[in-house]
Amino acid sequence: MANLILSGHDSLAYRLRALVPMIPRGFPPRRPRIRENVNEAIRAREVRAVFPDGTVEVLPTPQAIRKAQDLGLDLILIAPTAEPPVAKAMDYGQWQYENKKKQHEAKRKQHIIQVKELKFRPNTDDHDYDFKKNHAIRFLTEGNRVKAVVQFRGREIAHTDLGRKLLLRFATDLSQYGSMESQPRLEGRNAHVLISPVKVEKPHTPKEKDSKEKEKPKPQGENGAPPASA
Repeated sequence: MANLILSGHDSLAYRLRALVPMIPRGFPPRRPRIRENVNEAIRAREVRAVFPDGTVEVLPTPQAIRKAQDLGLDLILIAPTAEPPVAKAMDYGQWQYENKKKQHEAKRKQHIIQVKELKFRPNTDDHDYDFKKNHAIRFLTEGNRVKAVVQFRGREIAHTDLGRKLLLRFATDLSQYGSMESQPRLEGRNAHVLISPVKVEKPHTPKEKDSKEKEKPKPQGENGAPPASA
């Protein structure tokens, strides 16, 4: 009978432990995440609050937060260095979405310059040469650098002058689109040259002439009448 009572107590204690959330030993409980520069996290004493209806008021921060929350919105600090700081009442989720969208657009417009490598042999034929030259033109017009490499195999290393001539010819043919950063170099069994894109200045569009351009004053006679022709 005593064994049954003990087993009953053990099963009850097991059930109670199962109901209590398990907290790992040695780790403090998680604190709620504080959204920086939003609502109570705004440290400024007062803010210039902008509301959806277009009204702008300089209010103590707690009062501005309450007014935003009464509208079902958050108070978000958008210009912390202004005097006083500028805060806007808006939906936090919508604000996050707009920020991510702006960052995505900025990354999409940002161009990362890459080095595109084109390999040749000392005896590269004209067809292969023209094919790679067209690729180089496309790379340079896209704003990338081009690295032209001539590879020497076996006894070809004795004719490095052919590789140098090929690289100089290649750079000359691309002079309209790019310029050599330095003279061709020989490293091991390879000769190479780096070509950087030429910065093409956009043509300045002429300013539109004012349709109401002042006309030159015409010579007038007495009483404002035009002078009689001789």
